[in-house]
Amino acid sequence: MKGKQNGSKMDKGFTLLLSIVIVFCILGAVVFSVARKISKEMSASAIQNLSESLDLMKGTIEAILLKEAEFQKLVAQEISNIGDPMGFVRSYNRNQTMVKTSLILSGEAEGMSNTGDVFTEEALDFSSGKTVDGLPISESYLNYMGTWAYTMKCPVEKDGEEIAVLYMEYVYDSLEKSLPDGFYNGKAMLYIMDAKNERLVLKPKGMGERSAGHLNLKDFYRANNIVEEGLRAEVTECLENGENILFYHDIRGKKSLNYMWSINEGTLYLIGYVAIEAIQQEGRTVNQNILVVVSVMLIAFFLCCMLYYINYRQQDKVRRERELEREVYNKQLSEALQAAQIASNSKTMFLSNMSHDIRTPMNAVLGFTSLLALDAENPVKVREYTKKIMASGQHLLSLINDVLDVSKIESGKVVLNIEAFTLNDLVSSVDAIIRPMAKARNQSFHVGISGIQHEDLMGDETRVNQILINLLSNAVKYTPEGGNIWLRIIGLKQRSSQYEHIRIEVEDDGYGMTQEYLKTIFDAFTRAENSTTNKVQGTGLGMAITKNIVELMGGTIEVTSEVNKGSLFVVEIEFRIPEGQVDRRFWEENGITRILAVDSEEESCANIIELMKETGVCVDTASGVGEAMGRIQEVSSHGQGYDVALLGWELADDGPVRAAEKLREAMPEPAPILFLASCDAEGIEEALKLEHTQILPKPFFVSVFKEKILEMRKGSAGADAELVEKCSLEGMHFLAAEDNEINAEILTEILSVEGASCEIAENGQLVLERFRDAKEGEFDAILMDVQMPVMNGYEATRRIRALERKDSRSILIIAMTANAFAEDEKEALDAGMDVHLSKPIDIELLKTVIKKSLLRKE
Repeated sequence: MKGKQNGSKMDKGFTLLLSIVIVFCILGAVVFSVARKISKEMSASAIQNLSESLDLMKGTIEAILLKEAEFQKLVAQEISNIGDPMGFVRSYNRNQTMVKTSLILSGEAEGMSNTGDVFTEEALDFSSGKTVDGLPISESYLNYMGTWAYTMKCPVEKDGEEIAVLYMEYVYDSLEKSLPDGFYNGKAMLYIMDAKNERLVLKPKGMGERSAGHLNLKDFYRANNIVEEGLRAEVTECLENGENILFYHDIRGKKSLNYMWSINEGTLYLIGYVAIEAIQQEGRTVNQNILVVVSVMLIAFFLCCMLYYINYRQQDKVRRERELEREVYNKQLSEALQAAQIASNSKTMFLSNMSHDIRTPMNAVLGFTSLLALDAENPVKVREYTKKIMASGQHLLSLINDVLDVSKIESGKVVLNIEAFTLNDLVSSVDAIIRPMAKARNQSFHVGISGIQHEDLMGDETRVNQILINLLSNAVKYTPEGGNIWLRIIGLKQRSSQYEHIRIEVEDDGYGMTQEYLKTIFDAFTRAENSTTNKVQGTGLGMAITKNIVELMGGTIEVTSEVNKGSLFVVEIEFRIPEGQVDRRFWEENGITRILAVDSEEESCANIIELMKETGVCVDTASGVGEAMGRIQEVSSHGQGYDVALLGWELADDGPVRAAEKLREAMPEPAPILFLASCDAEGIEEALKLEHTQILPKPFFVSVFKEKILEMRKGSAGADAELVEKCSLEGMHFLAAEDNEINAEILTEILSVEGASCEIAENGQLVLERFRDAKEGEFDAILMDVQMPVMNGYEATRRIRALERKDSRSILIIAMTANAFAEDEKEALDAGMDVHLSKPIDIELLKTVIKKSLLRKE
């Protein structure tokens, strides 16, 4: 009986094992079949996507050709209405797309180009018979710049009679900006070929690695070992008929899908190939994921069966545990799916925002550029269009900077540059930017400082400035005209004697924000959405960048807001206090032992006392002129007096001027009176007519107070500014490193307008050699680009500084580069450059920097 039971158990075990094996085999067959079907479907879908991508690029290029033809017809129509067609052509400027314009009058064999050269049609081949919007298009050729180009000709008709033929030369390089930056992750190769001469005229960036052998179709065949005569004949037939063709062929040992796509009925062709493994990559990835999931499920199934077979009594417990694990797993999958959907929605929103915000200034740039071409002879409109193009370009640059900044922060590449700075410099630089913005919108900008014990601090001033500019510029943008913006810097109780604990408050009485939006305000790519704020453009990255920088500094940021009442941002950061002692000798040497501060704002007086307490100078305060006169009499009765008086501009008495006159009568004659006032206060000119008076900008800082005392003692107020104003670039000679022809031309023209000359070198090595061979004093300064071939700007600067010449250390070297981050500026200064300017170059800023730097050198 026992043997029968054992046999029965073995039979059951064998049956169970056989069932498991059968289930595994069935599942394997199903998985294999599904995977194979998915692979085929995704390959077919990938090929369809490839065809659609090629059709999209084809449509883009044909649209560009059509626009060029339409533009040429418009120019021809304009020429027909001009009395001097040749003069119009000679004065016609080239652009990035159209580089040469020529005109041949009817009945003549030769004409004239806008380059000043004599022009004939003999060098052009229009025998293909291809046209764009009815205009004949020539065979591709290398132009005088060594760039592949083509020409379209258009008859110029007047009163139904052809009076001339207009020729315009276009370069293929201009097409590249409108093409996508690669597809299939850069694994697809793509060229643009002229169907007539079968030459490869353009290799767009991102479309695979360039091969030196790919110069024409034959070279393409040879480089990729396409030797089958039948296949070549089929390709030739498609080229003659202007048809598309797809064919499989091994390229460099890999099976690839080759394509030749017709453009403009066979005028041009998109040719190239993509490896089959790249096309099938997505299918393989899906299959691998399926196999992984199925394997996990089969393993789980096998374990369950084994546990059931070994210990039947624990089956319930194991089942419940599995169910619980499955619930957790499903919950995690649900959370992961939700996170992926949120990320996808954020990216979609970002792309939507950026598409709109980038197109808006780009449309302005392109639109006004077209108007410039039409109104080139009208200087008033040219200046107006140029101003609007510059404004749109600056707005576009700010969008790009935001995207690059948040990318660097999220990738962890941002490093704080900890250096000594003063609160005065920080507040002054922010005030210089925000106050004009607020004034343009008729807003009031208020700055307040209180409780600060040390104005000299250690930190990354550039990043703190960025935080303040982001918060304050938003306050200006989202506050209606006539509103108020407040910046408050408040000293908090120190947690350590080595650190200054500061609270920064930015408040406005503007539109405000909803409570729902406050939950996502610091997320990237988010913006408040309503009929009012939608008028303000931006990437939605400003607050995300601000929060990341604050947290990088170890600080916190909070916000409160109410719709139609305004917003308040609060930032708390600790800055290290630099080691060193207060310079008390300055006050002793300048005979300042007691000062009188007269201001109706108690907070302002308290701030002055707090900042001056370590200087050894006694500070008395008064809330009005009457109280101040009493203080003066009281001090005089003890045989003492005040050396300086600080007089608040917003006095409630007879006004600051009358108050100063009263104080002057009671105080010693030479004692200075400094008005505590903002830079744009009304009536300052009248106040300065009084003797021994000056303006001390609010808020009060000890460093600015010292500078003002020195200015009044030495009588040098504004001397530097006056010298800078008198300084001129007239007659100066510069050496410039610039590898871009257009940038070099712009720089040369700018300096020429200022009466200066410029010598251009294409890379750092040439700059080094030219300066080394130059006579001492031949160049007044070097304008150095950074990213250049052969030798970059940093290395060139180091080698120039190391030359054994008297002027190698003193020559002014200014960095002019598109690398605009703080670390880029630090690297430029560390290499030995004197000043760092970011591209695009601000003309006035360049002039000011050169003037000030040369003045400082002198």
